[in-house]
Amino acid sequence: MSDRRMIETRVCIGDVLGPYDCELDPSNRWNGLLNPYFNLDTVSQLAARTIEMADEDGYDRTDTIHVIDGRADSADSVHVIEGGTNSEREPRAVVVRICWRELAECAKAAVSSDRIGGEQPESIAPDGEGEPLAVVLHIRWQYVEETAADEEAADVIEPNAEGLYSIGGWEWAWQFASWRCACGSDMYWHEIECLCGLTRDGQPKTPLGIAAVKAGLTLRTLAPEATSALVDLTDLARVCAVFTGDTEIDTADDTGPFDTETLGWADRILRDALDDAAPADLEAAGWEHVPDEESARLYRITFPVPPTH
Repeated sequence: MSDRRMIETRVCIGDVLGPYDCELDPSNRWNGLLNPYFNLDTVSQLAARTIEMADEDGYDRTDTIHVIDGRADSADSVHVIEGGTNSEREPRAVVVRICWRELAECAKAAVSSDRIGGEQPESIAPDGEGEPLAVVLHIRWQYVEETAADEEAADVIEPNAEGLYSIGGWEWAWQFASWRCACGSDMYWHEIECLCGLTRDGQPKTPLGIAAVKAGLTLRTLAPEATSALVDLTDLARVCAVFTGDTEIDTADDTGPFDTETLGWADRILRDALDDAAPADLEAAGWEHVPDEESARLYRITFPVPPTH
Protein backbone atom coordinates (compact mmCIF):
# COMPACT_ATOMS: atom_id res chain seq x y z
CA MET A 1 0.00 0.00 0.00
CA SER A 2 2.91 2.38 0.63
CA ASP A 3 3.75 2.58 -3.08
CA ARG A 4 0.19 3.50 -4.07
CA ARG A 5 -1.18 6.99 -4.53
CA MET A 6 -4.47 6.54 -2.73
CA ILE A 7 -7.17 9.19 -2.99
CA GLU A 8 -10.56 9.61 -1.36
CA THR A 9 -13.40 9.57 -3.87
CA ARG A 10 -16.70 7.91 -4.71
CA VAL A 11 -17.47 5.08 -7.11
CA CYS A 12 -20.57 3.60 -8.66
CA ILE A 13 -21.71 1.07 -11.22
CA GLY A 14 -24.10 3.02 -13.42
CA ASP A 15 -27.18 3.98 -11.45
CA VAL A 16 -27.68 0.55 -9.86
CA LEU A 17 -24.86 0.41 -7.30
CA GLY A 18 -23.56 3.36 -5.38
CA PRO A 19 -22.25 5.96 -5.24
CA TYR A 20 -20.11 4.90 -2.28
CA ASP A 21 -17.23 6.63 -0.48
CA CYS A 22 -13.95 4.80 -0.93
CA GLU A 23 -10.20 5.03 -1.30
CA LEU A 24 -8.34 3.88 -4.40
CA ASP A 25 -5.27 4.33 -6.54
CA PRO A 26 -6.56 5.91 -9.78
CA SER A 27 -3.55 4.63 -11.74
CA ASN A 28 -4.04 1.03 -10.61
CA ARG A 29 -6.54 -0.23 -13.20
CA TRP A 30 -7.24 -3.27 -15.31
CA ASN A 31 -9.07 -2.76 -18.61
CA GLY A 32 -10.15 0.59 -17.22
CA LEU A 33 -11.77 -0.93 -14.12
CA LEU A 34 -11.06 0.46 -10.65
CA ASN A 35 -10.16 -1.30 -7.41
CA PRO A 36 -11.93 0.62 -4.62
CA TYR A 37 -11.44 0.02 -0.89
CA PHE A 38 -14.38 0.62 1.46
CA ASN A 39 -14.74 0.95 5.22
CA LEU A 40 -16.90 -1.61 7.02
CA ASP A 41 -19.96 0.65 7.32
CA THR A 42 -19.94 1.22 3.57
CA VAL A 43 -19.40 -2.50 2.93
CA SER A 44 -22.54 -3.18 4.97
CA GLN A 45 -24.53 -0.73 2.82
CA LEU A 46 -23.09 -2.25 -0.34
CA ALA A 47 -23.87 -5.76 0.91
CA ALA A 48 -27.51 -4.91 1.53
CA ARG A 49 -27.81 -3.47 -1.96
CA THR A 50 -26.30 -6.58 -3.63
CA ILE A 51 -28.85 -8.77 -1.87
CA GLU A 52 -31.65 -6.46 -3.07
CA MET A 53 -30.31 -6.74 -6.61
CA ALA A 54 -30.11 -10.53 -6.38
CA ASP A 55 -33.70 -10.70 -5.15
CA GLU A 56 -34.79 -8.46 -8.01
CA ASP A 57 -32.70 -9.84 -10.89
CA GLY A 58 -31.90 -13.38 -9.78
CA TYR A 59 -28.92 -14.87 -7.96
CA ASP A 60 -27.55 -16.42 -11.15
CA ARG A 61 -26.88 -12.92 -12.42
CA THR A 62 -25.72 -11.21 -9.25
CA ASP A 63 -22.80 -11.62 -6.86
CA THR A 64 -23.67 -10.92 -3.25
CA ILE A 65 -21.60 -9.48 -0.41
CA HIS A 66 -22.28 -10.47 3.20
CA VAL A 67 -21.08 -9.01 6.49
CA ILE A 68 -21.27 -11.33 9.49
CA ASP A 69 -20.70 -9.72 12.89
CA GLY A 70 -19.25 -11.50 15.89
CA ARG A 71 -16.80 -11.05 18.77
CA ALA A 72 -13.29 -12.16 19.50
CA ASP A 73 -14.46 -14.51 22.28
CA SER A 74 -17.47 -15.89 20.39
CA ALA A 75 -17.91 -19.62 20.14
CA ASP A 76 -17.82 -21.08 16.64
CA SER A 77 -20.85 -20.02 14.63
CA VAL A 78 -22.72 -21.44 11.64
CA HIS A 79 -24.51 -19.32 9.05
CA VAL A 80 -26.75 -20.50 6.21
CA ILE A 81 -26.89 -18.02 3.33
CA GLU A 82 -29.67 -18.69 0.85
CA GLY A 83 -29.19 -17.96 -2.83
CA GLY A 84 -32.42 -18.53 -4.67
CA THR A 85 -32.79 -21.76 -6.63
CA ASN A 86 -30.47 -23.73 -8.89
CA SER A 87 -31.03 -24.79 -12.50
CA GLU A 88 -33.35 -27.56 -11.31
CA ARG A 89 -35.47 -25.17 -9.27
CA GLU A 90 -34.11 -26.55 -6.01
CA PRO A 91 -33.24 -24.25 -3.10
CA ARG A 92 -29.59 -23.25 -3.17
CA ALA A 93 -27.54 -22.17 -0.17
CA VAL A 94 -24.05 -21.82 1.22
CA VAL A 95 -23.16 -22.76 4.77
CA VAL A 96 -20.42 -20.73 6.46
CA ARG A 97 -18.61 -21.80 9.62
CA ILE A 98 -16.55 -19.26 11.54
CA CYS A 99 -14.01 -19.89 14.28
CA TRP A 100 -13.99 -16.43 15.86
CA ARG A 101 -11.13 -17.12 18.26
CA GLU A 102 -8.82 -17.80 15.32
CA LEU A 103 -10.08 -14.96 13.14
CA ALA A 104 -7.43 -12.43 14.15
CA GLU A 105 -4.62 -14.79 13.16
CA CYS A 106 -5.88 -15.61 9.66
CA ALA A 107 -9.39 -14.90 8.44
CA LYS A 108 -9.21 -17.30 5.51
CA ALA A 109 -8.16 -20.16 7.78
CA ALA A 110 -10.83 -19.35 10.37
CA VAL A 111 -13.70 -19.39 7.87
CA SER A 112 -14.94 -22.33 5.81
CA SER A 113 -17.85 -22.42 3.37
CA ASP A 114 -19.59 -25.13 1.36
CA ARG A 115 -22.57 -25.28 -0.95
CA ILE A 116 -25.40 -27.32 0.45
CA GLY A 117 -28.53 -28.98 -0.89
CA GLY A 118 -31.38 -30.77 0.76
CA GLU A 119 -31.61 -30.45 4.52
CA GLN A 120 -29.85 -27.40 5.88
CA PRO A 121 -27.67 -27.50 9.01
CA GLU A 122 -28.77 -25.64 12.10
CA SER A 123 -27.62 -22.03 12.26
CA ILE A 124 -25.61 -21.06 15.35
CA ALA A 125 -25.32 -17.31 16.01
CA PRO A 126 -22.11 -15.87 17.47
CA ASP A 127 -22.14 -14.85 21.13
CA GLY A 128 -19.54 -13.35 23.47
CA GLU A 129 -18.75 -9.91 24.85
CA GLY A 130 -15.22 -9.38 23.52
CA GLU A 131 -13.88 -7.12 20.80
CA PRO A 132 -16.31 -6.73 17.89
CA LEU A 133 -15.14 -8.50 14.73
CA ALA A 134 -16.60 -8.95 11.27
CA VAL A 135 -16.27 -11.39 8.40
CA VAL A 136 -16.88 -10.09 4.87
CA LEU A 137 -17.82 -12.67 2.23
CA HIS A 138 -18.17 -12.52 -1.54
CA ILE A 139 -20.39 -15.20 -3.09
CA ARG A 140 -20.46 -15.71 -6.86
CA TRP A 141 -23.70 -17.65 -7.13
CA GLN A 142 -23.36 -18.46 -10.81
CA TYR A 143 -20.31 -20.55 -9.97
CA VAL A 144 -21.42 -22.05 -6.64
CA GLU A 145 -22.67 -25.29 -8.19
CA GLU A 146 -19.32 -25.74 -9.91
CA THR A 147 -17.42 -25.48 -6.64
CA ALA A 148 -15.18 -28.53 -6.09
CA ALA A 149 -15.24 -30.41 -2.81
CA ASP A 150 -11.93 -28.89 -1.72
CA GLU A 151 -12.85 -25.31 -2.72
CA GLU A 152 -14.60 -22.65 -0.70
CA ALA A 153 -18.04 -21.60 -1.91
CA ALA A 154 -17.55 -18.05 -0.60
CA ASP A 155 -14.45 -15.87 -0.78
CA VAL A 156 -13.31 -14.21 2.44
CA ILE A 157 -12.33 -10.58 1.90
CA GLU A 158 -9.69 -9.53 4.40
CA PRO A 159 -9.14 -5.86 5.27
CA ASN A 160 -5.93 -4.10 4.32
CA ALA A 161 -3.62 -2.41 6.83
CA GLU A 162 -6.00 0.55 7.05
CA GLY A 163 -9.01 -1.66 7.77
CA LEU A 164 -10.53 -1.18 4.31
CA TYR A 165 -12.03 -3.89 2.10
CA SER A 166 -11.56 -4.34 -1.64
CA ILE A 167 -14.96 -5.30 -3.11
CA GLY A 168 -15.15 -6.34 -6.75
CA GLY A 169 -11.79 -4.77 -7.57
CA TRP A 170 -10.83 -5.08 -11.28
CA GLU A 171 -13.79 -7.46 -11.61
CA TRP A 172 -16.90 -5.33 -11.25
CA ALA A 173 -17.39 -2.33 -13.53
CA TRP A 174 -16.58 0.27 -10.88
CA GLN A 175 -16.30 3.78 -12.29
CA PHE A 176 -15.75 7.16 -10.68
CA ALA A 177 -18.91 8.83 -9.43
CA SER A 178 -19.31 12.42 -10.56
CA TRP A 179 -20.87 15.69 -9.52
CA ARG A 180 -22.40 18.27 -11.82
CA CYS A 181 -21.37 21.90 -11.53
CA ALA A 182 -23.82 24.74 -11.93
CA CYS A 183 -21.85 25.77 -15.03
CA GLY A 184 -22.86 22.47 -16.67
CA SER A 185 -19.56 20.60 -16.33
CA ASP A 186 -19.38 17.04 -14.99
CA MET A 187 -16.48 16.40 -12.61
CA TYR A 188 -15.13 13.27 -10.95
CA TRP A 189 -16.07 13.23 -7.25
CA HIS A 190 -12.47 13.77 -6.05
CA GLU A 191 -12.06 16.80 -8.32
CA ILE A 192 -13.37 19.31 -5.81
CA GLU A 193 -12.86 22.42 -7.97
CA CYS A 194 -14.43 22.97 -11.38
CA LEU A 195 -12.57 24.76 -14.17
CA CYS A 196 -15.09 27.60 -13.83
CA GLY A 197 -13.91 28.29 -10.28
CA LEU A 198 -16.80 26.80 -8.32
CA THR A 199 -16.09 24.03 -5.83
CA ARG A 200 -18.07 20.86 -5.24
CA ASP A 201 -19.23 22.05 -1.81
CA GLY A 202 -19.65 25.67 -2.87
CA GLN A 203 -22.34 25.18 -5.49
CA PRO A 204 -25.12 27.78 -5.65
CA LYS A 205 -28.24 26.42 -4.01
CA THR A 206 -30.88 28.60 -5.71
CA PRO A 207 -32.05 29.15 -9.30
CA LEU A 208 -30.86 32.77 -9.11
CA GLY A 209 -27.41 31.69 -7.96
CA ILE A 210 -27.15 29.18 -10.80
CA ALA A 211 -28.38 31.79 -13.27
CA ALA A 212 -25.66 34.22 -12.17
CA VAL A 213 -23.02 31.56 -12.88
CA LYS A 214 -24.44 30.77 -16.32
CA ALA A 215 -24.79 34.45 -17.22
CA GLY A 216 -21.18 34.96 -16.22
CA LEU A 217 -20.06 32.09 -18.44
CA THR A 218 -21.98 33.61 -21.33
CA LEU A 219 -20.33 37.00 -20.87
CA ARG A 220 -16.91 35.42 -20.50
CA THR A 221 -17.13 33.83 -23.93
CA LEU A 222 -16.29 37.28 -25.29
CA ALA A 223 -14.66 38.84 -22.21
CA PRO A 224 -12.80 36.08 -20.30
CA GLU A 225 -11.50 38.64 -17.81
CA ALA A 226 -15.01 39.60 -16.59
CA THR A 227 -15.49 39.22 -12.83
CA SER A 228 -18.90 40.81 -12.17
CA ALA A 229 -21.84 42.58 -13.73
CA LEU A 230 -24.51 45.11 -12.77
CA VAL A 231 -28.07 44.00 -13.45
CA ASP A 232 -30.98 46.45 -13.53
CA LEU A 233 -34.30 44.88 -12.48
CA THR A 234 -36.42 48.02 -12.91
CA ASP A 235 -38.32 46.46 -15.80
CA LEU A 236 -37.03 43.26 -17.37
CA ALA A 237 -33.65 42.14 -16.06
CA ARG A 238 -30.87 43.74 -18.11
CA VAL A 239 -27.10 43.58 -17.82
CA CYS A 240 -26.13 47.26 -17.85
CA ALA A 241 -22.42 47.02 -17.00
CA VAL A 242 -19.68 44.39 -16.87
CA PHE A 243 -16.48 44.70 -14.84
CA THR A 244 -12.99 43.32 -14.53
CA GLY A 245 -12.27 44.03 -10.90
CA ASP A 246 -13.17 47.73 -10.52
CA THR A 247 -12.68 48.52 -14.20
CA GLU A 248 -15.77 48.69 -16.39
CA ILE A 249 -15.64 46.83 -19.69
CA ASP A 250 -17.01 48.67 -22.72
CA THR A 251 -20.38 47.11 -23.58
CA ALA A 252 -21.07 49.24 -26.64
CA ASP A 253 -21.95 47.04 -29.61
CA ASP A 254 -19.50 48.71 -31.97
CA THR A 255 -16.50 49.43 -29.71
CA GLY A 256 -16.43 46.81 -26.92
CA PRO A 257 -15.88 43.05 -26.98
CA PHE A 258 -19.59 42.22 -26.67
CA ASP A 259 -22.26 41.82 -29.30
CA THR A 260 -26.01 42.25 -28.92
CA GLU A 261 -26.68 38.50 -29.07
CA THR A 262 -24.32 37.67 -26.18
CA LEU A 263 -25.67 40.41 -23.93
CA GLY A 264 -29.22 39.45 -24.85
CA TRP A 265 -28.64 35.79 -24.01
CA ALA A 266 -27.20 36.73 -20.60
CA ASP A 267 -30.30 38.86 -20.00
CA ARG A 268 -32.56 35.94 -20.96
CA ILE A 269 -30.83 33.55 -18.53
CA LEU A 270 -31.40 36.00 -15.66
CA ARG A 271 -34.98 36.79 -16.64
CA ASP A 272 -35.96 33.13 -16.73
CA ALA A 273 -34.61 32.63 -13.21
CA LEU A 274 -36.36 35.75 -11.92
CA ASP A 275 -39.82 34.67 -13.11
CA ASP A 276 -40.67 32.90 -9.85
CA ALA A 277 -38.23 34.68 -7.53
CA ALA A 278 -39.12 36.76 -4.48
CA PRO A 279 -37.08 39.80 -3.32
CA ALA A 280 -35.56 37.78 -0.46
CA ASP A 281 -34.27 35.26 -3.00
CA LEU A 282 -31.87 37.83 -4.43
CA GLU A 283 -29.92 38.20 -1.20
CA ALA A 284 -29.97 34.45 -0.59
CA ALA A 285 -28.43 33.94 -4.04
CA GLY A 286 -25.62 36.42 -3.34
CA TRP A 287 -26.98 39.25 -5.48
CA GLU A 288 -25.63 42.46 -3.90
CA HIS A 289 -27.89 45.51 -3.93
CA VAL A 290 -26.08 48.60 -5.28
CA PRO A 291 -27.37 52.06 -4.28
CA ASP A 292 -28.01 54.15 -7.40
CA GLU A 293 -29.71 57.48 -8.07
CA GLU A 294 -31.37 56.27 -11.26
CA SER A 295 -32.47 52.79 -10.21
CA ALA A 296 -33.61 51.38 -6.89
CA ARG A 297 -33.28 47.87 -8.24
CA LEU A 298 -29.65 47.64 -9.28
CA TYR A 299 -27.74 44.51 -8.25
CA ARG A 300 -24.21 43.22 -8.67
CA ILE A 301 -23.65 39.56 -9.51
CA THR A 302 -20.14 38.22 -9.03
CA PHE A 303 -18.74 35.38 -11.11
CA PRO A 304 -16.61 32.52 -9.76
CA VAL A 305 -12.89 32.97 -10.34
CA PRO A 306 -11.30 30.22 -12.47
CA PRO A 307 -8.25 28.58 -10.86
CA THR A 308 -4.87 29.84 -12.07
CA HIS A 309 -3.05 26.51 -11.79
